[in-house]
Amino acid sequence: MKAAIAIVLCTLLPLLSSGQGSPYVVVLGNVQDGGSPHIGCTKACCRHLFRHPDPSRMIASLGLIDPEHQRSWIFDATPDLPRQMKLLRQHAAFSNRETPDGIFLTHAHIGHYAGLMYLGREAMNAQQVPVYVMPRMHSFLTQNGPWSQLVSLQNISLRTIHTDSMVILSSDITVTALQVPHRDEFSETAGFIITGPHKKLLFIPDIDKWSRWQTDITTLIRQVDYAFIDATFFDGAEINNRPISEIPHPFVTESMALFEHLSTADKNKIYFIHLNHTNPLLDAGSPQTKEVLGKGFKVARLGERVRI
Repeated sequence: MKAAIAIVLCTLLPLLSSGQGSPYVVVLGNVQDGGSPHIGCTKACCRHLFRHPDPSRMIASLGLIDPEHQRSWIFDATPDLPRQMKLLRQHAAFSNRETPDGIFLTHAHIGHYAGLMYLGREAMNAQQVPVYVMPRMHSFLTQNGPWSQLVSLQNISLRTIHTDSMVILSSDITVTALQVPHRDEFSETAGFIITGPHKKLLFIPDIDKWSRWQTDITTLIRQVDYAFIDATFFDGAEINNRPISEIPHPFVTESMALFEHLSTADKNKIYFIHLNHTNPLLDAGSPQTKEVLGKGFKVARLGERVRI
């Protein structure tokens, strides 16, 4: 446990002293909605983690920091939001507030919005934290409790965004929403392109099979500088106890095959994120991780940052 904490601190300490400079994105988590260890799991992937939790295993989220304009944002409000807000606060040492300047939500699955509960009366009782949402997500939060109470008590302030619309965060940074196909029971599902003064970053933590999207993901990867994309399952062997039709994410093996003909530079843009508790990529020393890295791709890790 102490060794794991030391590793996380060693990763983060060089980042906490960052002052003025270019905006950057930092990984605040890389795990799928249910976390790791996963509730009810009796497999080897989780068994020891219930007794010896790994502090680096938080649910997938990105932080965006703009040192020049002294502002910061979070992408997705996960069940790990309290710890992730504190990490963002450490990066954004220029601010005297514990809340970010805004939260962008991708969709209404528990790993992506449930952290909003910590902003409510029972916890932080935050004041008008801007939350950027697509139209159906807006309706879901305003028409269903307990989320509607966050709105009525003005703990959060909803800002509706639309597909392909650009949100101007500062003179240097914009965010553009993309609608992607996913299990949209309660809301549509968004991905985001974060554009900084120098580079662009794509964030799609959840999507159904790439073939179901009208946008060509390989073309989009060529157009950005970084791509943090859905890697929920490494392959089908992980979920042989559930119908894939219920959870049709692209396997990492499928994505690597799809991206096989990308240039080395384009492959190097890709960071696999949103890893299920069964995904061997959570283990930095696994053969599967070595395979991914050997083919020119990356795996997103807590504390990793990229300049935009």
